[in-house]
Amino acid sequence: MFRTALRNVLAHKARLLMTVLAVMLGVAFVSGTLVFTDTLSHAFRTQSAKSYDNVAVGITSYVDSETGQEAGLSQRTLDRIGKLDGVASVTGRVNGFAGVADPDGKLIGAEWSNTGSNFAPGKGGEDPAYDFTDGAGPVRDDQIALDKDTAAEGEYEVGDKVRVATNGPVEEFTLTGVFTTDDGAVSAGGSLVLFDTSLAQRLYLKPGHYQEATVTAAPGADDQKILDAVKPLTPENAEAKAGATLAEEQAWTIEQDMSSLNQMLLSFAGIALFVGVFLIANTFTMLVAQRTRDLALMRAVGASRKQITRSVLTEAGLVGLIASVIGFGLGVALAVGLRSGMAAFDMKVPAGPLVIGATPLITALAVGILVTMFAAWLPGRRAGKIPPVAAMNSVHAAPTTKSLVVRNSIGAAVTALGVALITAGAAIGERGREIIGGGAFFAMVGVIVLIPLLSRPVIALVRPLLVRAFGVAGKLAGQNAVRNPRRTGATASALAIGLTLVTGLSVLGVSMGAALDKATTDQIKADYMIETAAGGGVDRSALAALDRTPGVSALSPDQSAYFRVKDDYVSATGVTPGDVERVLDIDVVNGSLSSLGKGRIAVNEKTAAEQGWEVGATVPVTFDDGKKGSLKVGAVYKEGAILSSVLVDTKVITPHEAKPYISRIYVKTDGGPSDANEKALINALGKNPAISVMDHKDIRDELGGAVNMMLNIMYGLLAMALLIAVLGVVNTLAMSVFERQQEIGMLRAIGLDRPRVKRMVRLEAVVISVFGAIVGVALGSFLGWAIGQTIKEELPLYALVVPWDRIGIFLVLAALVGVLAAMWPARSAAKLNMLNAIKAE
Repeated sequence: MFRTALRNVLAHKARLLMTVLAVMLGVAFVSGTLVFTDTLSHAFRTQSAKSYDNVAVGITSYVDSETGQEAGLSQRTLDRIGKLDGVASVTGRVNGFAGVADPDGKLIGAEWSNTGSNFAPGKGGEDPAYDFTDGAGPVRDDQIALDKDTAAEGEYEVGDKVRVATNGPVEEFTLTGVFTTDDGAVSAGGSLVLFDTSLAQRLYLKPGHYQEATVTAAPGADDQKILDAVKPLTPENAEAKAGATLAEEQAWTIEQDMSSLNQMLLSFAGIALFVGVFLIANTFTMLVAQRTRDLALMRAVGASRKQITRSVLTEAGLVGLIASVIGFGLGVALAVGLRSGMAAFDMKVPAGPLVIGATPLITALAVGILVTMFAAWLPGRRAGKIPPVAAMNSVHAAPTTKSLVVRNSIGAAVTALGVALITAGAAIGERGREIIGGGAFFAMVGVIVLIPLLSRPVIALVRPLLVRAFGVAGKLAGQNAVRNPRRTGATASALAIGLTLVTGLSVLGVSMGAALDKATTDQIKADYMIETAAGGGVDRSALAALDRTPGVSALSPDQSAYFRVKDDYVSATGVTPGDVERVLDIDVVNGSLSSLGKGRIAVNEKTAAEQGWEVGATVPVTFDDGKKGSLKVGAVYKEGAILSSVLVDTKVITPHEAKPYISRIYVKTDGGPSDANEKALINALGKNPAISVMDHKDIRDELGGAVNMMLNIMYGLLAMALLIAVLGVVNTLAMSVFERQQEIGMLRAIGLDRPRVKRMVRLEAVVISVFGAIVGVALGSFLGWAIGQTIKEELPLYALVVPWDRIGIFLVLAALVGVLAAMWPARSAAKLNMLNAIKAE
């Protein structure tokens, strides 16, 4: 039987090629993902270990939330640690944001990983953390050093003047050196600026203090003994750990970060393989149909049912093995491509070898072979159950009425369960997402089971249109599409799965984009919004600078604050009375915003209802500095996406804030947005590369850019599943042509010419493809609505938006998929010899 299976594989290479392609693509994604994440994890782990090579003990300080003690290790503490037995040196570090401007004044590097730190030279005048390729480290407050990539991008050389923005106004420094480093911020595509230690302390902490320190051991010293001696010397708000422990913790963090990416990519590989199951099942159903007489003869000469089934499964296993080996090779190439492609997203990966372990190889082989054999099991089982006499006289045994009733009953029950779970999850809200996920699985499985039942009535609706538009060819195409509902359903299911996911993502993404757009167009009346590029707070000096700028007609900050009302914390936003209503559209339902100028507060409807506050009510509060007071409610307004629970005059909260945090500033200008006004604001802010001056378009792009990028990535990943679905349509049509050879021959003999034969096959493909797309679009829209209900609390302006234009494109693409998939089967059908086809059995 093994030899028979091997001969069958070699005899049907063309038919099995599509199965090989489907399995190969899925396996390539699985193996590529595993190799890619293993390679990245190894590179980052190696870098992590290297950065802790000479570290015996690491000390990190933090803010003590209970006592309010600030972070910081004093120089006196470091000096005491340096005198311990076995300690060779102690190096203190401070760090924070530092943005470097290029010659055009724009920020260099990824915004979220632009950092500054201190140059800490040892006895020899060198800092062991950095290798200088040119010049030396800074020794004065007006000097800096830059990492090699940042210096190259800015075209800076030693001796040049460099503009750097930190937490305050932009300053100009002299470049004294260029260095290379294993720092993770630089590896992630950011920049690193080294300052003199005294300046770095003033910028990021306080003079004479460090945020963290590393202790190196003398030759032969025991790291554990040093750790035991260091711990008693560290302050209460600091923690000392062995260097090896820190390296392990960083490696674990990297593993966790990689696992998220790993799971996302593997989920799409799973989708592709799930779609491939339908193609594989159709392929082996077709092969079994072609070899019905051969199988019957084998049964007649003594082969048992189990042997026939094992023969088909062995054949599937061989195909899976071939596809898995090829897929693994493609997966390795995919991993190399993904690693190189990360540069397109400004992500730098540490140098290191491509890691190809046993796990990806074993997983690829196991997945490919098992998926193929699983998909071929049902066709193989059916082949074994056909009696020899029935097999000799029937190409395809029709399913019994009982089996169809059972199938449809199970499908209806599973679909109902899925719909119920999805609806329940949507009703629960944010906590119902996992329930919706489970419901989506059951709904998709149920619909897949029901698709053969749905195909007849749905396709019957479009059959009259086909007849009117295409005549006989259209009529035959409609009849052929429902001739074998199970096979039509299996083919349509592959497309339905892909379109369900694509449509669901589109509905969710477009709805979120519309909500974010409302937050800008409906609520922001200001001409410009000013933020820091790093996402930190805007310095208060920017407010004064903008207030003096000609052309600025209204100005209000978004200053974050909190009150404690009894045992509850209430978020508040400090604004400028009189100007805030000119830069933001605030829908007041009771009272007046002019009361803000009298020291009163404005409260949104939700908070007012929860707290039982009304206009005129007095609210006892505890400020951030612990001082108590009372505030009177002067207005109630409708909540929005960018407004917090309470609005208050900045003069009320600033005295209670140690360092006021201004997340953004809204600016209204005379004459509206213009190049001149924008330039005036940029100049007023000192041409600071770390501050972004955004108009409405920039705001929309910033808020909606992440959503659009996510959608594009998802579309790209799901394209593979749709490609496999296309192969499934090709398979179905090829099987349909094979089964109808006699019929096609008779049609040709009575006058159906070759162009109309081709048209018949193409229309059949279009009908099946569009049917699958309609099912997918309907289910995907339902899922998109349900998930949207769970994010309403996070995005108050969220409302369902059905992207009819994209759905129309999806349906057109589905029809195009049908046309393209039908090219080869249609050509084969048209080329059939009439006499040979009529004689075919």
